[in-house]
Amino acid sequence: MTEAVANGVSPRSRTVAAILAFFVGVLGIHRFYVGKIGTGVAQILTFGGLGIWTLIDFIMILVGSFKDKEERVLVTW
Repeated sequence: MTEAVANGVSPRSRTVAAILAFFVGVLGIHRFYVGKIGTGVAQILTFGGLGIWTLIDFIMILVGSFKDKEERVLVTW
């Protein structure tokens, strides 16, 4: 285990998550990327909460408060 993962920092890239959320966010692909399968499926079924849920996720990714499945923050760009 790397030091960053041990300190609660996700090994996933914020850049990749932001790009996925921006282009295919209504399908929840960014949530599948960070391991949140259940909410990814929910976003597919609701078209990203009619876009609202997707917009909130995108903003959270940009400001650095979005977390992966293990509650680790996506920090690395």
